[in-house]
Amino acid sequence: MRMFRTLLTAAAVSALLVGGAQAQTAPRAKSGLKALFAGKPAAPAAPAAVPVSPEAVAVGLRDKALRDHLAWDITEDLTTNIGPRLVGSPAMEKAKDWGVAQFKALGFTNIKVDEFAKVSWTRGEESAWLMAPYAMNLNPVGLGRTVSTPPEGVEAEVALFRTYAEMIAAPEGALKGKIVVITQPMVRAQDGAGYGVAGISRRAGPVEAAKRGAVALLIRSISTSDSSVPHTGSTANGEGVVTIPAAAIGVPEAEQLERLSAKGPLRIKLKLQSSFDPKDVAWNISGDIQGSEKPDEIIVIGGHLDSWDVGTGALDDATGIAITTAAAKLIGDLPRHPKRTIRVVMWGSEESGGSSDAYLAANKDGLSKIVLAGESDTGADRIYSLQVPAGSLDHPVIKTATRVLMPLKIYLDRAPAAGGGADISGIEGAGVPVINLNQDASRYFDYHHTADDTLNKVDPVQLAQNVAAWASFLYLVADSDIDFRALKPATPAAR
Repeated sequence: MRMFRTLLTAAAVSALLVGGAQAQTAPRAKSGLKALFAGKPAAPAAPAAVPVSPEAVAVGLRDKALRDHLAWDITEDLTTNIGPRLVGSPAMEKAKDWGVAQFKALGFTNIKVDEFAKVSWTRGEESAWLMAPYAMNLNPVGLGRTVSTPPEGVEAEVALFRTYAEMIAAPEGALKGKIVVITQPMVRAQDGAGYGVAGISRRAGPVEAAKRGAVALLIRSISTSDSSVPHTGSTANGEGVVTIPAAAIGVPEAEQLERLSAKGPLRIKLKLQSSFDPKDVAWNISGDIQGSEKPDEIIVIGGHLDSWDVGTGALDDATGIAITTAAAKLIGDLPRHPKRTIRVVMWGSEESGGSSDAYLAANKDGLSKIVLAGESDTGADRIYSLQVPAGSLDHPVIKTATRVLMPLKIYLDRAPAAGGGADISGIEGAGVPVINLNQDASRYFDYHHTADDTLNKVDPVQLAQNVAAWASFLYLVADSDIDFRALKPATPAAR
């Protein structure tokens, strides 16, 4: 592994790695590292000069990040001063300008705003009432990109299913004229695996219910909480897709409907009004910490800037923006940047899709120069494991990273990284290697896509642990020559 060319005294090494107290309390002020190299009087000569290894710098970045509050400041600013950021809304355009201003203020270079076409969706009036056996407000939230009911709404008898599989088992035409209710719960798991299983009701439920003749769909929130606050999230829609109006209801409401359905027929009235703009646009915004020796070799990281309209998008995904931006900023404050460029991207349309394809299209000619990509988009609770590209487990850089991350209680998962994030799925599919810094999702789906996704759900200590992991790992890769594409996966016997 390459050593720093600069030789420093032992005392100066300590100052370089830790940074001054002023840098910890003022994220945008000149850091201790810059001050050290800004022409200040030299410290008294020490007995010997000590070379600074990349591992030592990574450790210093890790420890400094644990005390740094830039990620919190970014999260607070975005959620407080911009708020909900639905694609197509005035707030989303304001968020685009906010992103550019952040990059400029933090010293990023090569700042770009890549616009792409997007059909936007806007929520309108919403209501759902149980009409029989008695009146009860179901307090729904329309699924993202749902179609509307007629202006007067739709009222019909209920066909209730406890699982999505039960609904799929109904033959086509069997649910004609019914409002389908699916009450399948989501399982809580550290890795969030329950989301994919339960989420099919939201993603494909309206299309499949329409095939069977239903006139509308209500689902139990894709949630690990027991809250009455319902979760939104995108559902299938688009050219050639036959679908029906669809909304989510809270967990207690879904459980109440289950109990009532066992006693007799139910009747519900649903009203959803929404609109689409086929001529809208969205933006991917990026900024660089330029590499010192190989600036054309790029590590792409980031989070998504857009959010749903029901909350302020703190965990989903203001913290992802904050974590990756703050990590890159810490590296950018070093007196010598690592060899490779680190590019932070604020993707502009993850929730309803489009960012990934747009980023791939805009960068298709430079994919071979993207050495690695990663995305932060599962909140801000602690990172517990690292997954790296196949074949790289035994590379010295990864072994060093494992040592650096161990004090953060992060282990190296021997399964290769895959599915690095929705916004990097396009470039991942085109051959760009990815990493997963896996966050604890145990409570993430309590708040995800709800009005409760607010700043007070963010734990500052765990947020800082995320920044520490990203900053230290990114530095090691950026200051190395590791070529993930050239590494061949090890055989099971070799492992």
